Amino acid sequence: MILVHAFPVDHHMWDACAAQIIKRANAQRLDTFALWAPDMPGAGDGPIPAVADSGRIAADGAYTDALDLMTDAYASLLRRAGYRKAVWVGLSMGGYVVMDMQRRHPDLIAGLAMCDTKASADGDTARANRLRIADECEHERTIEPVMHFAQPQDGDSSIKRSDAFIKQMTAWIQAQSPEGIAWRQRMAAGRPDLGDQLAAVHAPAAVVSGECDPSSPPEKMRALAAAMTGTEVSFTQIPDCGHFSAVEHPDVVAEALVNLMSRVQRLECSERP
Repeated sequence: MILVHAFPVDHHMWDACAAQIIKRANAQRLDTFALWAPDMPGAGDGPIPAVADSGRIAADGAYTDALDLMTDAYASLLRRAGYRKAVWVGLSMGGYVVMDMQRRHPDLIAGLAMCDTKASADGDTARANRLRIADECEHERTIEPVMHFAQPQDGDSSIKRSDAFIKQMTAWIQAQSPEGIAWRQRMAAGRPDLGDQLAAVHAPAAVVSGECDPSSPPEKMRALAAAMTGTEVSFTQIPDCGHFSAVEHPDVVAEALVNLMSRVQRLECSERP
């Protein structure tokens, strides 16, 4: 199982959820499986690709090949380790990688989960805002444009309004580099629309949505799940939960992911000769 993290943090956002996944998988006596949470390029310890290694650059500064290059790197990581398939889990920006994996390497997908994310590309306003943030981070060498992710807004969950969440999210964001933040924003701004990939999903799938998520609310996530017409999709709606569901309610997200892995293992077992 590969956990792909959100923006603007790194793999540490999965720490509590990963611990719950291990605990619950053991309790259900699932077959042992590897659990990975690698950093994206420019996140945490992930090296920042040079401009020359980031593919084509659009006139507005978006990296139009970067998502594909990153997805291929994740696929190569899996293959080099000797694995045939994985259950891919993406939260927010991580979901872009999962959908691109479906487009570019469907043979590597044993199951997938989309958590508080979307398959569509950015609209003009959102794309321009990402690139504005990238420019400011690079030119001013600051991460201030993304510190709002650590601050509660009207309608946020009680968890996100808590001192503990604010302190933790602040620390995670402050551990990032301005150049890494900028690279991920340019990558996300240049990504293609992947909505057509939802119907192409045939592996077991799960969708998770926080009720208080302003960008990926339950009505949008239910529509995303409904578009996966080629498979059975489990849907988990989490009360008092915002965009960072795996951080806010790691136990609930872990339960959904362990149940997905259980479905995958049963299917894999039934298909063995």
